Amino acid sequence: MPSSPEYAPEDAPGSADPLDSSVLHATDNGVSWITLNRPEAMNAVTWGQRERLIALLARASADPAVRAVVLTATGRGFCAGADLRGAPSTGDRIPGDVARTIRLGAQRLIAAVLDCEKPVIAAVNGTAAGIGAHLAFACDLVLAADSAKFIEVFVRRGLVPDGGGAYLLPRLIGPQRAKELMFFGDALPAAEAERLGLVNRVVPAEELTATARAWSLLLADGPTRALALTKQLVNASLDADRATAFAAEAMAQEINMTTQDASEGVASFVERRTPKYRGL
Repeated sequence: MPSSPEYAPEDAPGSADPLDSSVLHATDNGVSWITLNRPEAMNAVTWGQRERLIALLARASADPAVRAVVLTATGRGFCAGADLRGAPSTGDRIPGDVARTIRLGAQRLIAAVLDCEKPVIAAVNGTAAGIGAHLAFACDLVLAADSAKFIEVFVRRGLVPDGGGAYLLPRLIGPQRAKELMFFGDALPAAEAERLGLVNRVVPAEELTATARAWSLLLADGPTRALALTKQLVNASLDADRATAFAAEAMAQEINMTTQDASEGVASFVERRTPKYRGL
């Protein structure tokens, strides 16, 4: 858990709503810190936690005071996957129920990260398994403690990867490597994940929060709308042909040039000074 952000009263561990203690939230120097806090369950995500994560990511997109997001966790696990206990009961299962549950559940969570209009950093403190691994891989930047590991656990349970795994992994590391991870379900140490390109940087566990803070503050000081448009361009380019990607790039720059930060960036270059971006 981040050591210095002070959690707001409504988000404090003693709050009446148990979700306020199982998903901690604080905004510090323009950075929204979202912390999974069920260490006794290796931070396996419940239905309620998932909904709170989605809501907090949407709030970060809409709040001009938030200019970056850090997603992390307490204890030995980052997220051990989905904990379906406590999910609303739908009675007897009928055809279509499973697909609907995945669309409205795990896929919505991953989409919330991908679609967040602020850059999202995953600070992976421990085991990230199943949907927990995909939650990290959906983030824009991934930091990992040297003790962290990633597991495509679905095959161990006789399941197909869900939560966007078969979409995310081939785009990050190619289809052959993705199949290897998904077919065998072996634990992938943080150093190997970095070598494959799933992790940006591995740091000693005791340095994880400080590194996440340093990176997030750099992002929070940046041109927020330009970063949002850049994120959209990169994510969309993976599914677009060259003509579509080039057209989107030109339109993004057209939109971006109407922002105050773009004017400040050009002015600071001409005046040979450090730009002061305000996220506007």
